[in-house]
Amino acid sequence: MTAVDRAGARRAPAARLLHRHLRARWPAMRRLALWSAVESLPSFASGLLLARAIDDGFLARRPLTGLGWLAALAALQALGALGTRRIYPWLAATVEPLRDSLVGAVVAGALRRTIDRTADPASGAAGAGISQVTEQAEAVRALLGTALRNVRQLLSAGLAALLGLTLLAPLPALAAALSVALALAVFGALLGVQVRRYRAVVRHAERIGETATEIVQGVRDVVACAAEPRAAQAAGEAIDAQAAALRSFARSRLVRLPVLALGVHLPLLALLALSPRLVEDHRLTTGQVAGGVSYLVTGLQPAMVLLVDAGGTLLLSLAVVLGRLAEVCAEPARAHRTAALGKGTTATSYDIEAEHVTFAYSAEAAPVLDDLSLHIPEGTHLAVVGPSGTGKSTLADVLSGLVRPQRGRVTLGKVPLQDLDEAQLRAAVALVPQESYIFAGTLRENLAYLRPDASSADLDEAVDAIGLAATVDRLGGYDAAVPPGGGTLSQGERQLVTLVRAYLAAAPVTILDEATCHLHPAAEARAEGALAARGGTLIVIAHRISSAQRAQRVLLLDGSSPVLGTHATLLALSPLYAELVGHWQT
Repeated sequence: MTAVDRAGARRAPAARLLHRHLRARWPAMRRLALWSAVESLPSFASGLLLARAIDDGFLARRPLTGLGWLAALAALQALGALGTRRIYPWLAATVEPLRDSLVGAVVAGALRRTIDRTADPASGAAGAGISQVTEQAEAVRALLGTALRNVRQLLSAGLAALLGLTLLAPLPALAAALSVALALAVFGALLGVQVRRYRAVVRHAERIGETATEIVQGVRDVVACAAEPRAAQAAGEAIDAQAAALRSFARSRLVRLPVLALGVHLPLLALLALSPRLVEDHRLTTGQVAGGVSYLVTGLQPAMVLLVDAGGTLLLSLAVVLGRLAEVCAEPARAHRTAALGKGTTATSYDIEAEHVTFAYSAEAAPVLDDLSLHIPEGTHLAVVGPSGTGKSTLADVLSGLVRPQRGRVTLGKVPLQDLDEAQLRAAVALVPQESYIFAGTLRENLAYLRPDASSADLDEAVDAIGLAATVDRLGGYDAAVPPGGGTLSQGERQLVTLVRAYLAAAPVTILDEATCHLHPAAEARAEGALAARGGTLIVIAHRISSAQRAQRVLLLDGSSPVLGTHATLLALSPLYAELVGHWQT
């Protein structure tokens, strides 16, 4: 399939996406079209009225008659101004709701593709989703608003001028129509080049987001591997590639010069050059020549400029960006979705086993986890410790099924994670990250998010066990309002809220990925003790070495040869572990 074929294949999804999101705006668009027609009346009648004013008025020595025709034109201008004034509220009602609608669709599509990436890490990039939400959805809103204004003027001014010229002087109108048709043919022939080059600009902009996201997400590994120059080089290459694409697109914009020459300047020069002969032969009157020039200069020329600018920039940008968003919003293929969501197998026990697991964040990067094998019996309290950048958080993501290793496998109750029923996997394994997610609502809704049927007694038990009771009293009870992000809560209190949420969920496997880093040591010990006493498997990615001292088993990750044992065993056998313990105790 050629690039042009691919461009054509994307038009239909892009058009369907725009139609779906504008469908609710049809009443506003009908009123927009009505007032645009009113606005175009002066463009349609200007040449006709000017010709009558000259021929029947001033050249006929009837100045009052000429002034009367001009007064009629002025009245139409006032009516057109009223139409312009009434257009903008309906234009806003058409365009402004579009961004929120598109953002919702993009987020839904990005979530679907995130699920797919658990089955295939190459299925998409999160950085592109950031660009689509933060830039492209807003770009569609802005581009559509500008494009509607320009296309409306193109249709109202350009078509009205050609129609008026046809009624006034059919011969110049035919010549102008042929010139415009030739200009449009040239513009259309070269538009494909601009589409391909602008699509490259958009893709390179997304690549910058992808590269930056990969670097930021793996910054600890970048620092640990002394790969800062390589990361800077990758970011620089992405930026340089977009700059080259922008220069290439700018060169393709030179097409506007021959289009304007053919569509505007050629018919105007032809009319002016032939007008003496046409007037002498009585094919045109002086007023008709002046009216024709008026149509070409004040109607057709602005319309062609708008066509080149809007078609070569605005409409082109809108089509390409909509095409990218349509790809994101589209449902993934059914076969891919089925693979991503698992085969529906259920686990009957909750032993976790990692078999020769290797994971790297890219094909070029060194593995963060390399041939790791690990068995965690059901009910184990395991602490994972090690220097920064040794893969502790990556291990949490792998064990919870958020990412899939390139080699090896992880099983839950002897069933590979990718084969588990998705709903059961998410209910069986609760991952609590360092960043606490607090949403707008009541405190009760935040605490019971994973267990909506929790009673007040259940909440009391969990709050007392984790150590959130003082915060609940300070806020005024479970029905207290919590702002987005938990603005009334300290960082430690936000972590306690998410820990209570995990306690209530009672997942058979709970993984804390430095989820207590903002708590003081006594609060951390209380929360970990409550989750361990509740039952089930508890895996703690340790923020302090004291978490390892409380655990039944300790996994030491050092980037080369992981060591598993008890706190006492590792103290005796591992100099690195003894050094870590000594560091925290000094």
